Amino acid sequence: MKNLLLLIAIVIGSNTLFASENADDITGIWQNESGKGRVQIFKQNGKYFGRIVWVRDIKDANGQLKVDKKNPDENLRNRPIVGMQMLRDLSYDNGEWSGGKLYNPQDGNEYKCIMKLKDPQTLKVRGYIGFSWIGKTDIWSRVH
Repeated sequence: MKNLLLLIAIVIGSNTLFASENADDITGIWQNESGKGRVQIFKQNGKYFGRIVWVRDIKDANGQLKVDKKNPDENLRNRPIVGMQMLRDLSYDNGEWSGGKLYNPQDGNEYKCIMKLKDPQTLKVRGYIGFSWIGKTDIWSRVH
């Protein structure tokens, strides 16, 4: 019985220890679930942002660099995908990063965003409209 209580305390303690990660643990380079893109997450003025730093197929069928052609703002449709900021204004609170926006260049839409570390090498990124249960989660893997 004593050993069982000790084991339970260790398991709970280790889960609590990971849940109380440092807010900056999210910074670095992450690869999306499809493996087609990488995003560098960084901190600026107390908020977290992300920019696309690599895409597998950087050129379109005509050999031109891919641009943000689906952006609803016509003035932004010629900006290159690589270098584009796609995450903005995320804040850390109680084990998750939220309150910001995620831009998806594949459909030209911006979504609310929640991110949470599953473990130090795995990031759950959820984009949604309205309520968090109406959305999609992508699993990113740490590159650097």
